[in-house]
Amino acid sequence: MDYLSRESAPFSDNLWGKIDDTVVNTASRVLIGRRFLDIFGPLGAGIQSISSDNLDESGSIEEETSEGISRIKNRKYEEIPLVYSDFTLLWRDIENSEKLGYPLDLSAAVSAAEACARKEDKLIFLGNENFGYEGIFNAKGTNKVEKSEWKSGENPFTDIASAVEILTKQGIYGRLALIVSPDLYLQMQRIQPGTGVLEIDRIGKLLNGNIFTSPVLGTNKGALLCTEPNYIDIVIGQDIATAYLELRELNHILRVLETVLLRIKNRKSIVIFE
Repeated sequence: MDYLSRESAPFSDNLWGKIDDTVVNTASRVLIGRRFLDIFGPLGAGIQSISSDNLDESGSIEEETSEGISRIKNRKYEEIPLVYSDFTLLWRDIENSEKLGYPLDLSAAVSAAEACARKEDKLIFLGNENFGYEGIFNAKGTNKVEKSEWKSGENPFTDIASAVEILTKQGIYGRLALIVSPDLYLQMQRIQPGTGVLEIDRIGKLLNGNIFTSPVLGTNKGALLCTEPNYIDIVIGQDIATAYLELRELNHILRVLETVLLRIKNRKSIVIFE
């Protein structure tokens, strides 16, 4: 049986294809975390948990043995949570499309895909306190830098250069990415006096253009991190897909879903501006 229950829907293959294209393209446009973090997977919908190693100190994984019993040190297993958002296709709209040949308006699918993508980014950046998931901005043991006022001078560049130095001193090397809230992103859109260069362009040269912003961060949040997969990655079980839920009052209820987990292997690869 198809776990997405598509055989229960009276939809043609052509309609399912349009729904899939709409959902996947919309999510790809909205998702931010996947633009700079490596993906481990997709592993499949049946994979419910994954190992997560703590490489903060030793940088390696070892077995520890006691009285004939052996286990892997600094390793835990985390459940990969399900993220979803529902939407409705009205039966009258579908009938109208089929009878008159009009394209079916899939705006509801777009909204659900956007909502699901934002939930993924929120889980990656901010975690989920209720279920014990850490995000980039609330993980324990990360580096902290006191943020100066980014509205004036070259303070953003200075703070970010200091964060790069922190990572380098700790032996953290590789691709760097800056993720900031929209207000801080806007504060970098100004010309440095006497240079004719935007502050964000100076920072972009330092980070090879890897500057990102997301509305899920709220305000006054920023982080610099090394994005190499030996430090941090995103685990995908079931990648974004659309399932058929039920027929309710003749209308069709569908669900955009995925299973996703942020895996932080070395917390020292993250610098938080606070």
